[in-house]
Amino acid sequence: MSNAFNLRVIEEFRANRGVVGGEFAGTDLLLLTTVGARSGAPRTTPLVYLRHGDRGLAVFALNGGDPAAPAWYHNLRAHPDRLTAEVGGGTYRVRAEEVADGEEYEELWRRQIAVEPEFAAFRARAGRRVPVLLLRQEASDAPDASAANPAASAGSRPMVWATRIPSM
Repeated sequence: MSNAFNLRVIEEFRANRGVVGGEFAGTDLLLLTTVGARSGAPRTTPLVYLRHGDRGLAVFALNGGDPAAPAWYHNLRAHPDRLTAEVGGGTYRVRAEEVADGEEYEELWRRQIAVEPEFAAFRARAGRRVPVLLLRQEASDAPDASAANPAASAGSRPMVWATRIPSM
């Protein structure tokens, strides 16, 4: 179950098609819904994200700088095929890929800290390697990229957050 703060953010996000005020005003925010690792129940968490070209939306498993990874990360690993992301006014099936490449990992951190400097303190406080995940819209939800770009294949479709699916 989300805490009271997250519940207010989720409610505001959904009421305003992805726009949230207060401390998140102007921040790129999404709602990630996972399935509880033990409960099997849907769990929704607001997350700051960073666009990473056609590779996806990067999210950081910071947990506010806590030494333990956040519950959403454990849920995602337990049920990687049952994820949705709400971005703006749309809801999309997504797949998550953990960034393993050290250069790409550090590049994403540099870019995120440039946008949100407090992420540097969270990262330092965590005292662990904080996972960075790329969320990619499932190909079945994305328009066929090959029509617009003959060089595109199923494994390299560009990121398109345009097709809405029903909520979980």
